[in-house]
Amino acid sequence: MRRLRILALLAAGGFVVAGCSAPGPEEVTFFADGETVNVTPLASCDIASAQCTTKPDAAGKLRVRPGKPVQISVPSGIAESPWKVTVQYVNGQGEPQELKQDIITSLDRFAYTVTTPRPDDQILVVEVAQASVISQTGRPEDAEAVTTAIWSLQVEPSTL
Repeated sequence: MRRLRILALLAAGGFVVAGCSAPGPEEVTFFADGETVNVTPLASCDIASAQCTTKPDAAGKLRVRPGKPVQISVPSGIAESPWKVTVQYVNGQGEPQELKQDIITSLDRFAYTVTTPRPDDQILVVEVAQASVISQTGRPEDAEAVTTAIWSLQVEPSTL
């Protein structure tokens, strides 16, 4: 029941960045085409202090060939909360495609593999967003999901 409520909240409202949770200095690992990069959050918010910090230069970079997957590994501090993967990619003609999004609410998933529908599609950006479910009143029916941290991978297309 709790997972269904969380999933419904996340699906209905999406993720909205708000001044809210304590993700800490967690790193997300992205792996693609034989290379790995560890990434700190671009933005993170702490519920207790209602303070947010941003680090625009925190985005990771990897070279990835068209059609190749990007694997994501998250630490327990992220896996034990709801999180979302958003993927921006273009088709073989370079035309932007609809964003792919997947919300993970199992509270025990540590990895995710990003793939594209066709072998000539090129991944451009992969983002991981951590959420917290909060309620201003303390009642579950008033709970809402808010993004508390975002990690980003900027893909440099590769032909190798």
